[in-house]
Amino acid sequence: MVIPPPVRPPRITQFLKPYVLKMNFTNKYVSAQVIHSPTATVASSASSQEKALRSSLETSRDVAAAAKIGKILAERLLLKNIPAVSVHLKREQKYHGKVKAVIDSLREAGVKLL
Repeated sequence: MVIPPPVRPPRITQFLKPYVLKMNFTNKYVSAQVIHSPTATVASSASSQEKALRSSLETSRDVAAAAKIGKILAERLLLKNIPAVSVHLKREQKYHGKVKAVIDSLREAGVKLL
């Protein structure tokens, strides 16, 4: 059974950024996804766990892998006509290392950050 997302009043949804980038880093993998806030669905995602990407990555957890994930995610976003996203960082995430690699590769590929 699928539970639909809660219906938000229009006065709240007009202030929400429609597409939000969320990143997750573990000791083995890097993953990033863009979520459409009003409908609470995943618009696009990329991960170093995908079979198609495993052969092209030397390791699945370093800064180079994070940059590659950001580039692939940007290509998928542009194919779906999503030109801009906003970034949501967790409290412990700083704009440094893997986080910086993902965000910079998104920018270089043509996705605007709000």
